[in-house]
Amino acid sequence: MENAIDRLIREASRIILGKEHTVRLAIACLLARGHLLVEDLPGVGKTTLAHLLAQLLGLHYQRIQFTSDLLPADIIGNSVYDREEGSFSFHPGPVFSQLVLADEINRATPKAQSALLEAMEEQQVTVDGTSYPLPTPFFVIATQNPAHQIGTFPLPESQLDRFLMRLQLGYPDARSERLLLAGEDRRELLRQVEPCLDLQQLQALQAQVNKVHVADAILDYCQELLSFSRSSPRFNHGLSPRAGLALLRSAKAWALLSGRFQLIPEDVQAVLPATVGHRLHSSSDTGTDEGAALARFLLESVAIT
Repeated sequence: MENAIDRLIREASRIILGKEHTVRLAIACLLARGHLLVEDLPGVGKTTLAHLLAQLLGLHYQRIQFTSDLLPADIIGNSVYDREEGSFSFHPGPVFSQLVLADEINRATPKAQSALLEAMEEQQVTVDGTSYPLPTPFFVIATQNPAHQIGTFPLPESQLDRFLMRLQLGYPDARSERLLLAGEDRRELLRQVEPCLDLQQLQALQAQVNKVHVADAILDYCQELLSFSRSSPRFNHGLSPRAGLALLRSAKAWALLSGRFQLIPEDVQAVLPATVGHRLHSSSDTGTDEGAALARFLLESVAIT
């Protein structure tokens, strides 16, 4: 299984150049059965990363382009009256896929965004009082442009909290950008990508994430991080118990990617910015503190005991 993990990371890094740490975080997110939000400027590879992960994991996926006129029924489906049967029948929408790419999710209205809430939390959708289960596994990878850009609707906190991680790709370094400019088109390379894992292997890895051992000292460290976020005046409000569970789950997946079944403090530190950055808010009114800065402050303020 380690060979499959190594191949997965190697193949992903061949397409997304110079971003191995971010790629590893994205893979850890999916192994931890979480949903992933990729936020950055247009043109830095957000959609490419989502397509790449879908192909490497061998999952059936659908892309939903979020726009201002998108309706909830366009996502989850709707009931259509059948004259011959004399009854309504449900026609599933694109959310009924193992991996859903919600492209530019913050260009849709809050009403359309909320159509994903039940799906992401309960792995089902309810239409006309009837609940329909979604495929297993079920992942949402959403991309969004920065909130200051024209035509965007900020994601509400309840929606943000459904994402296990939020990542930023950023600009490539000079060497990676040179290789990108001189190399083959990324879309052509994507067409050549073969799955590195089948469904059984993916589910086996997800099961192994739960078996990663967490010592009491690591639990103490995580609790100190949560407690400090709730008591420090720097934060508007502290991290919830759900955020603590998300942090532990992400750290376990990171440890597994590193070939370990024992959690160490560095695993927690590696995933904390991506896991809690979108859940932290500054108590100041300036709005200058971003999630990454608040996450760094939290890490620097809590010592490993």
